[in-house]
Order: sequence, then structure tokens, then C-alpha cells
Amino acid sequence: MNIGTTETPIGRLGLVEKDGMIMQLLWNADPVGEETAVLREGARQLQAYFNHELTKFDLPLWVEGSNFQRAVCDYMFAIPFGETVTYGDIAKATETPAQAVGNACGANPIPVIIPCHRVLSATGLGGFSGAGGGLNGIEMKVTLLKHEGAAGLLI
Repeated sequence: MNIGTTETPIGRLGLVEKDGMIMQLLWNADPVGEETAVLREGARQLQAYFNHELTKFDLPLWVEGSNFQRAVCDYMFAIPFGETVTYGDIAKATETPAQAVGNACGANPIPVIIPCHRVLSATGLGGFSGAGGGLNGIEMKVTLLKHEGAAGLLI
């Protein structure tokens, strides 16, 4: 396992790579192991995202977890830059309760790249498990949504 890091406007982000796949994004991480081509490309794409030069990541990703967890992550990955959906939308698409979808979103191991910040509750922002750079989870979600120009009526 290798961890590569990059400084971003939301703090130092770390990408965990194993067997050529990005497995996790960490907040305030320190580098570990060797800097692989996948980690360099991940850092480059994160920089491009924050510089408004990239709207969709193209990296080899692997989500550890159940088939349901991977299905929710696949759905989130397909949400376009600057757009949002609700937990209920994903629940309908996966034919599961919205609470299960919320739990799967909260367990997303690769936030930002798999954009769980683009998933809102029916009545507001919902939650967000990522925190870093001095921001709590909800502040981080708002920061990412503002970066993308999404959910303007809510934030």
C-alpha cells in the first residue's frame, strides 16, 4: 500500500493505492511508500479539479465493500459536476431505503473523486463524513458544492 499526498484548497489530501487502484482518499495524510504513476496521476487530477480544469475524474478506483456499497458509489460517480441528487433518488434507482443509501454515502472511501458531496437530503444538505483543513463535515460539503457551483439555493 502506498499513500501519495497533494496540497489542495481544502487541505492536504492523501490517495491510497494498492495493486494499481485508488482505494481511499484521506484528509491530512502523510505520504507512505513509493510515489506510483497512479498516485501522481491522482494528485494531478485533484489539482486540475480544484483549478476548475477537470470536471470528471478518470482514475482506476476500487471500493472495498458490499455489492450495494459499490452500486451506490457507482451511482455517485456518475453524478455530473455541478449537479446534485437526493438520497431518495439513489434509493429509487437501487430499490433500497434512503437510510441505507445515506449509510453507504457516509462510508464512501474515496470522497471528492466519488462525489458523495453531490448527494443531498430531500430537505437540505444532509451529512458529509469528510473533514479537513479546519472544516467540519458539513462545512466541507458546502465548500465542495460552492466550488462546483451546485445547490445554489441551499448554500
